[in-house]
Amino acid sequence: MTDRSPASAAAAADAALAAPFPPTGLYIDGQWQSGAGSFPVFNPADGTELSQVAACTADHALAALAAADRAQPAWRRLAPRKRANLLHAAHRLMLAREDAFVRVMTLESGKPLTEARAEFLLSADFLLWFAEQVAHLHGTYADASNGGFRIVVSHQPVGPCLLITPWNFPLLMIVRKAGAALAAGCTTITKTAQETPLTGALFTQVLHDAGFPPGVANLLHTQASAAVSDTLLADPRLRKVSFTGSTRVGAHLMQLGAANIVNASMELGGDGPFLVLDDADLDLAVDQAIICKFRNAGQACVAANRIIVDRRVEADFTRKFVGKVAELKVGNGMEPVDVGPMISARQRDRLYDTIRDLTEAGGQVLTGGRAVQSPGYFFEPTVIRFDAPNRVMCSNELFAPIATIFAVDGVAEALSFANDSRFGLASYVFTNDLSRAVRLGEDLEFGMVGINRGIMADPAAPFGGTKASGIGREAGHEGIYEFLEKKYMAITVGEAKETL
Repeated sequence: MTDRSPASAAAAADAALAAPFPPTGLYIDGQWQSGAGSFPVFNPADGTELSQVAACTADHALAALAAADRAQPAWRRLAPRKRANLLHAAHRLMLAREDAFVRVMTLESGKPLTEARAEFLLSADFLLWFAEQVAHLHGTYADASNGGFRIVVSHQPVGPCLLITPWNFPLLMIVRKAGAALAAGCTTITKTAQETPLTGALFTQVLHDAGFPPGVANLLHTQASAAVSDTLLADPRLRKVSFTGSTRVGAHLMQLGAANIVNASMELGGDGPFLVLDDADLDLAVDQAIICKFRNAGQACVAANRIIVDRRVEADFTRKFVGKVAELKVGNGMEPVDVGPMISARQRDRLYDTIRDLTEAGGQVLTGGRAVQSPGYFFEPTVIRFDAPNRVMCSNELFAPIATIFAVDGVAEALSFANDSRFGLASYVFTNDLSRAVRLGEDLEFGMVGINRGIMADPAAPFGGTKASGIGREAGHEGIYEFLEKKYMAITVGEAKETL
């Protein structure tokens, strides 16, 4: 059992503070180097500057692509076991540097130490998963439908990849993308989010120290994301882009890559409906809703965006939920708290407009609703209730510590309201009726459905959505194949010649 006492939390904080700080340069062709100036990284818990990191230009991006392109032929030919051994070495180094990762994630993203540690452990599991998959990529061998030759299908790396990662899960996203790409035999260029570049640097240092060859993994930091992405996607040497972020930016990246038919994987916006039916275990539903909504201060694409509750149990659910939300402790993630800050002052300040829009649409604020007076970017965990379905929240991702509850009349109305969204990433159902759970799971127009649980990420599970929530899947048995192309060879063998 994990020790969650204040004393253990303080000890964890002390250990994290003692951990080393990551490199602050660009990593291109196996070397850390300076950029064209630098830009600051801030701690959202107090607004202080943590570090200055190197800023790349389009020329740096092209240098990284040239390095990846040079390294691609040798990397794709490296024996699967040797690639797997490098990934296993990286996994061991990650585990040895746990405190450094946890500290840096908390400092630059604001998430509590407990959440940062959970993200670290899950990320390490993902890296191990991909290391174990390398030697298990299988093709097929079959007779042609009318005989006469053989059909051999194999898989080959797609080629150099651009990986664009978000700030809200700065380690998990780079591991989930780079782990799969590297395992598949692709070289990579990772562009970090400007808010959280240091975690990406720590992971890249792990790859360097594990012995990955020069050019195989490259790292860029920038505040001019468009210039870097536009340059790389216009270059025919780039063969894939994997992006996690907003639907608007994802659509733009796909347009940029269209001219070169760049292979794309997109994990985009969410509008997670969280359905609580009349026969649900309400205590379980409340506990899971708290986790699903307020983890990372609500800044997660799979967060519970609309909590949809059968009217027959809605009053009891809301009373219990509001009571627990009001007890959540907000503060600096280096201390034993439940909810950290928003990532920036701009993100915090927009929430006043969000709450105004929700209340003007008929929502009632039950708790919270204000910024926390602090040097950091904190906002009170907030609950807003609607007496019926309301389209103000359809296709409107909150990305904030604001929970919205909607009372509905029965399963049919709950399902209809849940599906009334252009997004289709994560959804959740709470019921003790297995038949209901399966039926709703099949009818919900979302790529993922959690049944009686609010957290779903696992290395063995394919993560991704439908509709405007993206294309492709990360992790699971499918994740590595996102970075592979099928190759078909028609082979005439000796005994078939007379049939030609």
